[in-house]
Amino acid sequence: MPINYDELMAMKAMGQPYAYTDREVMLYAYGIGMGADPMDERELAFVNEATAEPRPLKVVPTFASVAAWGAGPGDMKLNRVLVVDGERDITFHQPLAVAAKITADSSVLAVSDKGKDKGAVIRHQTILRDESGAPLATLVASRFARGDGGFGGPSGGIPEPHPVPSRAPDRSVEISTRPDQALIYRLCGDRNPLHSDPEFARRAGFPRPILHGMCTYGLTCRAVLQTYADYDASAFRQHAARFSSPVFPGETVTVDLWKDGHVISFEARVKSRNVTVIKNGKTVLG
Repeated sequence: MPINYDELMAMKAMGQPYAYTDREVMLYAYGIGMGADPMDERELAFVNEATAEPRPLKVVPTFASVAAWGAGPGDMKLNRVLVVDGERDITFHQPLAVAAKITADSSVLAVSDKGKDKGAVIRHQTILRDESGAPLATLVASRFARGDGGFGGPSGGIPEPHPVPSRAPDRSVEISTRPDQALIYRLCGDRNPLHSDPEFARRAGFPRPILHGMCTYGLTCRAVLQTYADYDASAFRQHAARFSSPVFPGETVTVDLWKDGHVISFEARVKSRNVTVIKNGKTVLG
């Protein structure tokens, strides 16, 4: 059924209730590969609360992307098999607690028709709030619906991507993924069989299950955490990226970073296939 532009633009859902505990916080950190070295105290601080000397558990900033998993404006009735993540942009208003009850306000921001053979891009926003109603994080997401273009809607409404410097990267970080990384990460909420079922992946046009784009997004957050943020989660003000190509579980992701004041630009690539998987990345630290 073709997209109804006016109906889609009017979609919203306010005050959606959610709650999470330290279990979900640690599972997310483990899902993006933190703690792979069981002797690295800097990463253990995100995945282990059981210590000889008391210390606070840390929350990865991009945990905000799964803290209210399932929150959204509603069922957009898209062709699920052909939907992939396009972009994610999270603005952090305050650090996330280790456990909390939160609410989520979601609405559609823009719907762009790229044509029958090119699909549609839907941008929507979710604001996470604490029990007092104060904003914790604002998440702007875009879905690339490859099978839903050609409905006669506007073709604009998508902001220009963040420009990455043309100079050589200031730093590069290599992050290995596990062959079963997607099977771990899906336990954070995204049970799309594209990431777990070989036959579903083949029908979607991939030779095997792919890693969640949001897991790759988390890897880029790790890269900034360990380089320019000194593992200080509270330093993050924004983390945004465009998904340009999938990662296959088991591959090594190289994250290239450029620092200009408080702005960290980044891109990510898989050298073994000579493909860029994340483009136009931007982190703001403060």
